[in-house]
Amino acid sequence: MSNLTAKDLFGSMTALVTPMSTDGQIDYVQWESLIKQQIHAGINAIVVAGTTGESAMLNADEIKQLTEIAVSLVQDTNTKVIVGTGHVCADKVIDNNRQAAKLGADAVLVVTPYYIKTTQKGLEKHYNTIANQSPSPIILYNVPTRTQNDLLPKTTAVLAQHSMIVGIKEAVAKNNRVKELFAMVPQNFAILSGDDDSFCESIQQGAHGVISVASNVRPQSIIEICNYLALGDVISAKKCNSSLDSLYKMLSYQPNPIPVKYLLHLAGIIDKGIRLPLTWFDGHLVGAKKEIEHIKKEL
Repeated sequence: MSNLTAKDLFGSMTALVTPMSTDGQIDYVQWESLIKQQIHAGINAIVVAGTTGESAMLNADEIKQLTEIAVSLVQDTNTKVIVGTGHVCADKVIDNNRQAAKLGADAVLVVTPYYIKTTQKGLEKHYNTIANQSPSPIILYNVPTRTQNDLLPKTTAVLAQHSMIVGIKEAVAKNNRVKELFAMVPQNFAILSGDDDSFCESIQQGAHGVISVASNVRPQSIIEICNYLALGDVISAKKCNSSLDSLYKMLSYQPNPIPVKYLLHLAGIIDKGIRLPLTWFDGHLVGAKKEIEHIKKEL
């Protein structure tokens, strides 16, 4: 059983893409390379089979193999492995959590139910049912733009009382969301931003770190911002964060993970592969050439 606690969830973490060949098959050699690059950069955790990793299009055997490789590579490092296990059905999440724990994951990331719109009471019961049977620490994941279910701060505060629920990835970028959470949840509960554009401000408001898409390509820069903020050097953090504005715009040009995979491909790091209903980027990203120069320096 993992001994991870909320205090281990801080700073920069990466929601990793899943590299694929042009026919959509996972390239496990490139997967190993991506993880090694993140470890070398000093990232605090990697997320396997998250939204950025195209979790909805991966089967159980693929997630198992991705997790096994990740757990093996982070041994004797400071990098943690978090596995996305969310599903609309609580029983399925429970099974996924048991599998992740068996494979040696440090924690699981459980997104709110999708497609089925429910109430705050429904969300509370859903997560408590899962947590009561989870062998792994749980990080809640709130991303209502994708799921249509918004886990409100009051509900999160109730769930934070459960011993197996150690944090939340909060992808709502409202100005007061992190402030509300910080005021309501216990001190031994980690608040993690799930929005690259606003994470610098979120940490200033009380968040403990970020689960980032941008750190797939610029891990050292995201780490640097987090380190500046940890030291209280807000001016340097904002300056470094501003230097990534063009990247943030590129990453939001089309649905995630289309742009970040495109940039990784242009940098020669992964092949040109993605799974339907996502399609490969066929446009032009303004400033991509300059961005590739930065990516090659950080990976």
